[in-house]
Amino acid sequence: MKVILQNLTKRFPNRNRKIHTEVVAVNDFSFEIPDGKLIGLLGPSGCGKSTTLNLISGLEKPTSGKIFFGEDDVTNLPPERRGVGLVFQNYALYPHLTALQNIMFPLGNLKGDQKLSKEEMVEKAFEAAKLVQIDGLMERKPGEMSGGQQQRVAIARALVKRPRILLLDEPLSNLDARLRLQTREEIKRIQRETGITTVFVTHDQEEAMSISDLIVVMKEGVIQQIGAPQEVYDEPKNLFVAKFLGTPPINVFSGEIRGNRLWIGGEAILSTRPLPDQKVKITIRPEGFLPKEDGALSLDLIGIEVMGRDTTVVSKHPDCENVEIRSIISSETRIDTARSNVRFEIKPHKTFVYDPVTEERIDFLKEEDHG
Repeated sequence: MKVILQNLTKRFPNRNRKIHTEVVAVNDFSFEIPDGKLIGLLGPSGCGKSTTLNLISGLEKPTSGKIFFGEDDVTNLPPERRGVGLVFQNYALYPHLTALQNIMFPLGNLKGDQKLSKEEMVEKAFEAAKLVQIDGLMERKPGEMSGGQQQRVAIARALVKRPRILLLDEPLSNLDARLRLQTREEIKRIQRETGITTVFVTHDQEEAMSISDLIVVMKEGVIQQIGAPQEVYDEPKNLFVAKFLGTPPINVFSGEIRGNRLWIGGEAILSTRPLPDQKVKITIRPEGFLPKEDGALSLDLIGIEVMGRDTTVVSKHPDCENVEIRSIISSETRIDTARSNVRFEIKPHKTFVYDPVTEERIDFLKEEDHG
């Protein structure tokens, strides 16, 4: 089931009654979610991603704009008639009911032709439980289960009615790191097996990138960029997206284009295509540094962190916004820690240049570098 969001806007009254302007949580949001895909809505807290999810589910009504499920206009349809399955951050399970009873609960509300017998409800509940691999825990109550098991019960409950759309709102944030990794792989597997169009809200960019077919990066209710995760990582169209995606974060320098070269401080780090001289923001991914004795960029060495297969060189530079510059290099490369500085060659395709005022990307690569 494809979902079309058409110029979707949601405004809320300002909580400060002295301020009469409204808060725009979602601002002219237009996007088509392809049938059967898993979409990650990604952005910092307060960017409007959960509000967007609530608009799709019907828990919130848009101030303006339309929502279509396939060809059906569902903008004014109540949540119970939209055919959505919802999974929340806090699981929202009934503590006094067993896993079986929790999963069956939505089926008990079916009316008319859809009404099921007790046997049919149990059968469907076990089908959903098998899908999330908790069919051996059906007699346990939530208090007798781990966080990951409770989350699977919540997912099974959302899936039991075979919804047209599955909506997941920060479903992993209450889990520890290992469980989070395991559960996100499970969500991806379940989504592939069911083929249900799924929208996954998270502020964790690693989470979104690892399981999504497409990610939508949001800031202050506005879409910043849409694309396949790797594509958005490799081609961030503005400074916000470049800074938001990536662990460790991208390194941001104040620099300039002068004489068709890219300068940081007094060092020309790369050649550019013909461009006017101007002040710029230069961003370099952690993996964009190659240690070299005569490298173009000199950084003040702070220390080395050996992480097994990789080594992180920690350094600083007076023109860098980051408190520490983190450069990821091969663990086979040796860095002389007795020295006070380290020199790097810079990879052009791991470097992005932005206008310091508009924060929009400037294509600086020469024609031969684009290939």
